[in-house]
Amino acid sequence: MAEWLDRGDGVRLAFERREGSGPTLVFLPGYRSDMTGGKALALDAHCASTGRAMLRLDYSGHGQSQGKFEDGTIGRWTDDAACLIERLVSGELVLVGSSMGGWIALLLAQRIPRVAGLALVAPAPDFSEELIWGGLDPAQRHAVMEQGGVELSNPYGDPYLVTRGFIEDGRRHLVMGDEIAIECPIRLLHGQADASVPWQTSLRIAGLVRSSDVQITLVKDGDHRLSRAQDIALLLNFFGQNGL
Repeated sequence: MAEWLDRGDGVRLAFERREGSGPTLVFLPGYRSDMTGGKALALDAHCASTGRAMLRLDYSGHGQSQGKFEDGTIGRWTDDAACLIERLVSGELVLVGSSMGGWIALLLAQRIPRVAGLALVAPAPDFSEELIWGGLDPAQRHAVMEQGGVELSNPYGDPYLVTRGFIEDGRRHLVMGDEIAIECPIRLLHGQADASVPWQTSLRIAGLVRSSDVQITLVKDGDHRLSRAQDIALLLNFFGQNGL
């Protein structure tokens, strides 16, 4: 059952946590996703069967958390995750980031010293600039910068609004232009049939992070969601004996 925590400004953030041992797995969902997706629930079931601690969460404007999605930014959602982690979890962490959650994981790992590992699934760092802004035509860019936002179609559901604040905040949190100061073990899982985030992004991350303990698993027919049983099995393998 979900619980809620006030982040300090009256907005309540939803979370579910499981007590257990070992570094706590923290699942960071993707853009417009939440803590009830297939990968999150599979990880929760894995933790239940192995006695491992886990935290699942919804950023503001997502899932069961309060707040408007249109008010959110990468910085805001990173702060949401940090707030829940700092107030609910003690000891070491392993961050599991899906899509946008991969970007947030990279930001958090540079901010929270007790991160002991990263597992990134179809990670999408800098996607606000490289994928969204880079895919807008001149008229759409004008609408964002001069009118405050533009509505875009969504292959996974309802259209969504991209705001000027989201784009400008994203530029303050870009990570792919220089060395990424993360030294913990990192595992990356990416589908080569991903139509949303190029699989080469995971190769770029591997080249930029300071850590030398980096492994990449590519799934030739895997899409962006990587939510099939065989995809989830590959993810769970990251946390087996002697794993993260």
